[in-house]
Amino acid sequence: MAKRLRSLGIVLSVIGLIFVIAGGVAYTKVQDGYGSLQAFSEAQNVTLSYNDAGELVDRGTTEGAEAIMTLLTDDWGYPVVQSDLDSNDPLVNTASEYMFQMATVGYHVLHGTQTVVLLEDAEYEGEVIAAGTYDVPVEGRYWTAFNRTHPLDGPARGQAWSGTVHGLFAELGVGTVTHSVLQLGLALAGILAGIGLTVILTGLGLVWAGKEEKAPKMQNPVATPEEQKELEPVG
Repeated sequence: MAKRLRSLGIVLSVIGLIFVIAGGVAYTKVQDGYGSLQAFSEAQNVTLSYNDAGELVDRGTTEGAEAIMTLLTDDWGYPVVQSDLDSNDPLVNTASEYMFQMATVGYHVLHGTQTVVLLEDAEYEGEVIAAGTYDVPVEGRYWTAFNRTHPLDGPARGQAWSGTVHGLFAELGVGTVTHSVLQLGLALAGILAGIGLTVILTGLGLVWAGKEEKAPKMQNPVATPEEQKELEPVG
C-alpha cells in the first residue's frame, strides 16, 4: 500500500509540474501580447485628457467627460474599471480607456449637427424641400435610425457616421477585445499555475505518507538461550 501511495504521489507531482509549466508558457505569451499592444498604442499616441486634479476632461471640461462616461456606462452598459483611468498614464492602452475613447467619438457624433446642401429642390412624400443649406441635428441617432431616402436625412447620415467614424469604432473595439482577452489569458495562466502547485503539494504529501517506517529498536532485547546460560551463576 505504501508503495502505491508513493507511486501515485510521484505521478501527481509530475502532472502538477506540467500544469505549472503550462501556466508559465501562458504567462509569457500574455506578456508578449501586452508588449505588442503597448507598442501599438504608443505608435498611435492617442491619449485621454485630465485636468490638474487628475479628473477626466473632454474639450476642457469635466462635465463633457461625465456625459461621455454616462453614455459608456448607462447607455452602453460597459463595466468601466476606474483603476484603468490613470492621469499619470494617459495613453489609451487598457480596455476601459479604449471604450472611453470610443464613447468620446460616439458622443460627439450623436450630439452633433450636419450641414447638408441641396443644389436643387427635392420632393419627399409630397413635400417639396427647396434648394439651400440645412443644418440637420443628429439627435442621438445611430446609423440605422436615419431615413436614408430622405433628401436631408440620407446625406446627414453619411456625413455623421462616416467611414472614418466607423473605422475608429472598429479599431478601438479591436483594442478593447484584445486587452480583455489578454486579461483572460493572464487569469488562465494564474489558474493553471495554482492547479499545478496544488497537485504537486498533494503528490508530495502522498509520497511522504507512503514512506515505510523503520521498526523501532528494542530497548531490552530478550537474551538467547546461550546468553542466558552464560548469565547463570556457576556453582
